[in-house]
Amino acid sequence: MGLTFLLGCITPRRGPQKMYDKAVALTKDKPFDAIIVPGIPFRNGNWDTVMKARVIWAWILYKNGMTKNVIFSGAAVYSPYKEAVVMGLYAQELGIPKEHIFYETRARHSTENVYYSYLLAKEQGFKSLALATDPFQSFCLKGFLRRRFATPIYRLPFVVDSLAAYNSISPHIDPQTAHVDNFVSITSNESFIKRTRGTLGRDIDWSKYDNGQLPAL
Repeated sequence: MGLTFLLGCITPRRGPQKMYDKAVALTKDKPFDAIIVPGIPFRNGNWDTVMKARVIWAWILYKNGMTKNVIFSGAAVYSPYKEAVVMGLYAQELGIPKEHIFYETRARHSTENVYYSYLLAKEQGFKSLALATDPFQSFCLKGFLRRRFATPIYRLPFVVDSLAAYNSISPHIDPQTAHVDNFVSITSNESFIKRTRGTLGRDIDWSKYDNGQLPAL
C-alpha cells in the first residue's frame, strides 16, 4: 500500500497546499534558516509511514531551496534509538548534506521538539524557522507556536500529493549510531497522565521566561 494512499486517508489537502504556496513566496529570495522536523519512534529496523513522510518532506523543502538547514528532533523515547539521529541518517541518504543537518536529542514530546529546537536555533544564530511535519501534528501545535515563541515559527505541513513521486524510495541505513544502551521506555517510568502533561508542554519551566515566552531569535 503506497505512502500517499495511507496518508491521504488521514490528512487534509487544501490547507497544507495553501500554506506551502505562501511559503514558496516567502522564501523566494530568502529561505528559512532551518526547518524543525519532530521525531517518530524507530521500530523493527525500518522507518514507518509517518517517519518516511516527514523525512521526505524535509528533503523536498531542502532541495527546493526553501530552507538552508534541517533540525531533526527527538530522543530515544519509545524505542532504543534516538529519533533525530535515525531521521538524519535517512535524510543524508536522500541527499541532504550532513553539514546542513542538526540534531536535537533531548525532546520526548512534540512540544519539546519545538522548544529544544528553538533553543538550538538560537545557539546557531538562525533567525527564521518553520515546523515541517504532518498536517495533524502541525495543527495540534498551532496554539503552542503562537503563544510561546517571540519569533514566529511558520507551519509547513506536508502536502500529500507532493509525496506521490517518492513512494518507492527505500534507502538503507545503519542505525547503530543512533542506538542507546541501557534504554528504558518512557512508558516504564512515566504515567499516562505525566506523559500527557509533557505533550502539553507542562514539563518545561516557562516561569524563567518573561511572559512565559522564549525571547526572539
